[in-house]
Amino acid sequence: MILEINTNQQYQQAMEAIEGFLAKGSAGLSESELAELQRLSLLVEKYEDIHYPMPVEPATLPEMIRLRMFQENLKQKDAARLLGVTETRLSEVLSGKRRVNMDMAKRLNDKLKIRAEFILQRA
Repeated sequence: MILEINTNQQYQQAMEAIEGFLAKGSAGLSESELAELQRLSLLVEKYEDIHYPMPVEPATLPEMIRLRMFQENLKQKDAARLLGVTETRLSEVLSGKRRVNMDMAKRLNDKLKIRAEFILQRA
């Protein structure tokens, strides 16, 4: 029984145990097996959070714009209209061919709620 995951070997053992439970399917697991699966999943999640952290935010301004478009369910033409630019201009910014100007930076902050500090650091 794995009580804690501190090494890659323990992590691999936990992942193998989880895969074994999942191979049975949830209908084929007893209550104790379901509890063990949940416990191992939490241990694995804790280990991954420490050893394989996900970036908190995108690294580039185009990535952040795409993320906010996704979160707001905006197509590129809708985002362009919201930002007061042409689709071509937005496409150039998203592809990295064009940098944002001060007016667009203000609209990104106002309309898509992208932090001004983030925009200034990456513009």
